[in-house]
Order: sequence, then structure tokens, then C-alpha cells
Amino acid sequence: MAEAAPVGAGSAYSPKPPEPDGSLLIRGGVGGISFQFEELLAGAALLEELVQELRGIETEAEAVRTALFPFQAASYASGSRAIISVGESAREIGKVRDQLQGIGNGVRASHREYEFAEVRATIAARLGIRLPDFITNPSVGLPNPVAGLSGARDAMEGVVQGHSGTLALLLGVPTAAFNFAGNTGGRADVGALIRGLAATPALAFLKPRPVAVSAGESAVKEVDTSVAGLLRELGDVWETTSGEIEIVQLDKGGERAWVVLIPGTQPGSPPGGSNPLDEAGIAEALGYNSGETGKAVREALRAAGAAASEPVVAVGHSQGGIHAMNLSQDRAFLAEYNLKFVVTAGSPVGGITPQDGVGSLHLEHQDDWVPGADGTPNGDTKDRVTVTMTNPAVLAPGEEPGLGPAHRLSGYEEGARLVQASSAPSLAASTATLGAILGAGGLAKVSRFKLSRQAAESPRRWPGRPNASRALN
Repeated sequence: MAEAAPVGAGSAYSPKPPEPDGSLLIRGGVGGISFQFEELLAGAALLEELVQELRGIETEAEAVRTALFPFQAASYASGSRAIISVGESAREIGKVRDQLQGIGNGVRASHREYEFAEVRATIAARLGIRLPDFITNPSVGLPNPVAGLSGARDAMEGVVQGHSGTLALLLGVPTAAFNFAGNTGGRADVGALIRGLAATPALAFLKPRPVAVSAGESAVKEVDTSVAGLLRELGDVWETTSGEIEIVQLDKGGERAWVVLIPGTQPGSPPGGSNPLDEAGIAEALGYNSGETGKAVREALRAAGAAASEPVVAVGHSQGGIHAMNLSQDRAFLAEYNLKFVVTAGSPVGGITPQDGVGSLHLEHQDDWVPGADGTPNGDTKDRVTVTMTNPAVLAPGEEPGLGPAHRLSGYEEGARLVQASSAPSLAASTATLGAILGAGGLAKVSRFKLSRQAAESPRRWPGRPNASRALN
């Protein structure tokens, strides 16, 4: 009778990406490919240790079998049976060893294939091989946010890698300015490109300037700490204030937790004025790691009464999400506050790597090009989950298009409700982590803080641009 093939024989082990959950595509987290490989490689290492132990047992069994030979003549029948039994036991141990060795080799082979695929994708990106360009707006040569192009986020990542001038739409600067910033084609280093722009005299207003913080209104009210509830609260901040952030103080069973809410871009006319959340704020976020805004958030938390040991969650939409995510790699901020989790919606944060111990949940829409504006997809790690919405994004009658219907915060709030209800392992773990940090919500102290950018040293003339509206975000 033929023996069964060893477990795993014939093919390498290939962890699968998380299954879609309705209109949600999931990347990263405990169900993500990277974490599966981490677990499998840890298991493969343990299997290799076991293989070595079994090899040692085989050697000992062979030594026992050899040692029995001189005694075979004393009792041939029983001696022969003993020798045969020990030999068969060694062979069975060898079969198990081979099976375990095959499993470990398969896991490592699969991991090598995954790494090779990642390297090939990176090389292709650096060579400028990318997805087809957008449907463009002929008047400015930029992506048309109203076109409803499917897959706009992924396409934008490819466009930025080779045509970084598309960032002009986010920064509110003339596209011609990119020709004076060393933009020679190839894969874009978005941060370096923005710093190059800011180095030109006409665009010096893109350079960060100190941000002052002043206390605004405070109130006690009911706060929903689910992802959807936090985005709804964030929407109220964006709609009713200019240049303000909100600090929420929660009491969770006698222990305090804090939420920092940072709204999206509030267009200035011209940009670079007193509101640090205008288009120039995008330059600070993508090009300068939110240095000045990060200091302002620290000062606001200090004024609100946050203590170093108390957990903090940062939430932001669009530009606000970049600032929020930058806190996760800001050594000064992390030295002072216990940032535990970041939630972003429609934000280009793929180039930001959080410090160990900071979890994050990123909501993106496949037709929202803004999350692709840094040209880099989000990482796939155990603590970092990206959920991509695939539902149709349409404008309500009379609603202004802004940066496109898929970029609306209200749409991301709807997606957050689906995330909260999902039983997908990565999403369930992520929302459970957030719930453990903030509790179930309830009455909370809500304080708003006005951020004001220091005035520029000298006035400048602005060549003019189309009127912007707060529908951008």
C-alpha cells in the first residue's frame, strides 16, 4: 500500500489576504498576510527545533539498535524482535521528522516568494512603472475628482510615483510650480518634493511656522466612542470651527482616557494664512512630519489636563489624519503622552511608520484619490489595519463635489458603521482594541482649542486660483 504524502508536500504554504466583508476590503491586522507569516515563521522555527530533537532521538535509537546486536545470539527470537522494533521506531520517527521538515521548508519558501513579489513591486515603482493615468481635467492637467473613476486611490499612487505635479491640487499651488522644485520625473519622494517647493521664494509660505494655542469653548456632553461616533464628532468640529481641534476627556471606571480630533483641510485664501489647517498645513504634514502642529497638539493636551500615563487616541480626516498619524512617530509627543491608537479617514499616510505599540485603523475608499496622494500604500502589520470601501460614492442633489464624492467625511462615517458591525478578524480586533482604550462612551468633557499660525515675515503676492470651498473635505 502506497504511503500518504507528507503534509504540505507538493506546494509552498501561502497565507491568504483577509476575505472581503461585503463592500469592505481588508488589509493588515491579525488576519493580514504579514501577521500570518509572522506566526507561521515563528511556528517554522519551533518545528526546526523539534526536527533537531527528533534527529537526536533517531541517532540514539540507532545506537540502541546497534548495542542490541551482541545480545541477539543469547535469545535469537526476542533479540531479533527487539532490534527490529527499535529500527522501525527510528524509521517512524524519521517519517515524522521529514513531514515536519517539509512543513517548515514550505512556510519559508512561501515567505521568500512573498518577499520577492514585494521587491519586484518596489523596483517597478521606482522605475516609474505604474497604473494608467487619470482622466484629467484639461484646464489644469490634474485628476478630475468628479469623474467618479473607479480605483482612483490606487491609480493616484501610481500617478504620484511618476507625475508628482498632481499634488498641486491638494496644496493649492499652480502646477507650474513643480517645474521649479527639482521634479525631474521618476518615483516621487513627496516629502522632499514639498520641501523643494517651499525652498522657492514664491512658495515660501509652504514652510511651517510656529503655531499658537488658545483655549476655546468647553462643555460636558454625550460622546459616542465608536469609530463612527468619533468621525461624526469630528465632522461637527470641521463644520462649526476654523483652525480648531477638539480634546475629549473620558472617564472610564475612574480612569481617564483622551481623544484628539483633528479636522481636514479648511481652505485659505490665499493658503499659508493664520489657519494652520489650510492647504499649507498639508505641506507641513507631508513634508515636515507635522512638527509645528504636533507641538500645538501637545500644548492643547497639556492645557486640557492630560497626564503622561493616560491613554490617548488621535482621530483625523484627510489632512487631519496625516497630522494624527504623524503623532505616532513623533518622539517628542510619545515621550510626553501615551498614544495608543490612531484612526484616519481618507488620509495619505502610507509613508508614515508608527512606533511599536501604536495601533491604527485607516478608512479609505477605492474611488477617493486623496489617500493615494503620497504614492505609498499603507503597511500590512498586525497593529495596522486598512479597510477599503468599495460601495458607490455619489453626491446628493446640490452637494458640491470638492475633492470627489468618495472623499466626504459623511461617507467614511457610513463605512465606519460597517466596520463596527464586522466580524472579520482584523476589524473585530481593531475595534475591540479601541473599545478597550476608550470604553463604551457616555458623558465626557469636550474642549476646543484654537490653533493660529504665526504671521509670515513679509507680504507676498498670490497669482490667484479658483475659488475653494469647505466642500473640499
